[in-house]
Amino acid sequence: MTATTVRPMREEDWPAVRSIYQEGIDTGHATFEAEAPDWDGFDRSRMARHRFVAETVDGTILGWAAVSPASARPAYSGVVEHSVYVAADARGRGVGAALLRALTDSTEADGIWTLQASIFPENEASLKLHLTAGYTIIGRRRRIARMTHGPLAGQWRDTVLIERRSEAT
Repeated sequence: MTATTVRPMREEDWPAVRSIYQEGIDTGHATFEAEAPDWDGFDRSRMARHRFVAETVDGTILGWAAVSPASARPAYSGVVEHSVYVAADARGRGVGAALLRALTDSTEADGIWTLQASIFPENEASLKLHLTAGYTIIGRRRRIARMTHGPLAGQWRDTVLIERRSEAT
């Protein structure tokens, strides 16, 4: 594995982050989104304290992770939905695990008690990564939404709902 460092995401990281995001979108197995947003849209929708990139010594960004509030209701202030994306040429090298550790550490330090995500069942690598990191499968949401783009446009898709409860709360 190439040595990587996980650090807070900065606005100047956006071109590389957006490229990795779009690469994931283009697989058809990462998200229902059709295209990566612009920086302003990303910045508004993700919590600034919990956005990270993994980079090599030479500054190449290999992946990113971020969280969004799961609900605007105060009772759910400690529940977030997270995203983790790793560049295709960096997969299988521990980048996703390092990013998940950074999210766990930062969110627990901030009093967040649940990290959740919805993953397409076909994305076996992501499911394995999360289960290894202590996430639990809550259930399968059958035909939860339709794809709007790519070769699967119009097809209903299932997602697997996963969560990790904080051990600190």
